[in-house]
This record gives sequence, structure tokens and C-alpha cells, in this order.
Amino acid sequence: MATAAPTADSPRERILETAAALFYAHGIHAVGVDLIVARAEVAKASFYKHFPSKQDLIVAILSRRGEAWRQGLAESVRERCADPALRPLAVFDALGERFGQGDFRGCMFINSMVELADRGHAGHAVADDHKRRVTAYLRGLLEQAGVDPAAALAEQYMLLIDGAIVTALRIGSAAPAASARAIAERLLQHALSPGRGRRKAARPGSS
Repeated sequence: MATAAPTADSPRERILETAAALFYAHGIHAVGVDLIVARAEVAKASFYKHFPSKQDLIVAILSRRGEAWRQGLAESVRERCADPALRPLAVFDALGERFGQGDFRGCMFINSMVELADRGHAGHAVADDHKRRVTAYLRGLLEQAGVDPAAALAEQYMLLIDGAIVTALRIGSAAPAASARAIAERLLQHALSPGRGRRKAARPGSS
């Protein structure tokens, strides 16, 4: 189970980076503390000093990964599209780029919730919070695009995103991002049709 060598200097950072890579590549249950300790090149006592249990480590990884994922998505959308009317669709373009990368193994948060199989697990709560935050981000983009109200459409976009992620992993292709984008565009046009929203969304490539 090869993984990239840790680059962080502190033992805690090495543990987090190593464990995150191993969990994402191989799953939470398949990776034990001994492997993490060996790959991170730390003493087991040091591991338990920073993370009293594997659950604490899972929570720390998901919390940090969620923040980084959301920030990366927002930055990618801003870089791709200056027009607020098109930014909700740019989300799917950003996803398509990620789906095409060789290390894509699906969504770490979906994977974790499936593996943990316990809604009461602290890791499940962190993963659920991440999805709620992404949905809130989508709602903000849709509001800026002129959708009012935007909450219901944001939930539908979240379903499209999660479905595209799972399908991309299943078939090993970035194509589901484009399919989800096409559905998202139709939903957006409908939400902004006369009598439903403040204005129509501009079509890609329009001035």
C-alpha cells in the first residue's frame, strides 16, 4: 500500500498527512495505527499523545480535509468563472477536473460515512457537517446567480454532486461531471424562468 512520503515537520502533521493519504487510498478500517506510525516515522507514544484514539484521528482528518476541500472548490470556481450567473455550473467543471486525476478515489466523506456505518460516530457528524457546508456554499452561489429562493435547488445540486462522484468512481471516468452539469443547467434555467426568479441565467459563452 504505497503512499507519498510525509512532508510535514512535526510528528502531529506527519501523522495527519500520512493517515489521510492511507485512509483515502485504502479505507479507514483497512489502516491500523501500527501502519500509520510506521509510515509517519513517529513513536506510538507520540501518536497517542496527539490522538488518544483512532476516532480522534478520524475526526481531525475529516475536519481539516473538509475545510481544505471547500476552500479549494471555491477558489477553483472563482478562477474559472467571473460571471455570478455561471458560477453554479462552474462547480461541476471543477469536479470534472478532479474526477480525471489518477488518485481519485471518490469522496472521502461519503466513503467515511459508509465505512463507519454509525450515525452516532463523531466522524459521521463531521462528514455530515461538511456536506451541509457545501450545500450552504451552493445556496450562496445560486442566490448570487439570481435564484430566489435557492435552498431547494442547492439541495438538488448536492444530490447531483454526490451522484456524480459515486458514478465517476464506479465507471472510472470524468464524464459524470458533464452529465450532472447538463442537468444542473436545466434546473437553473427553470428556476430563473419568468415568474420563478429575478432573471434568466446567461448561457455559457454569452456576453
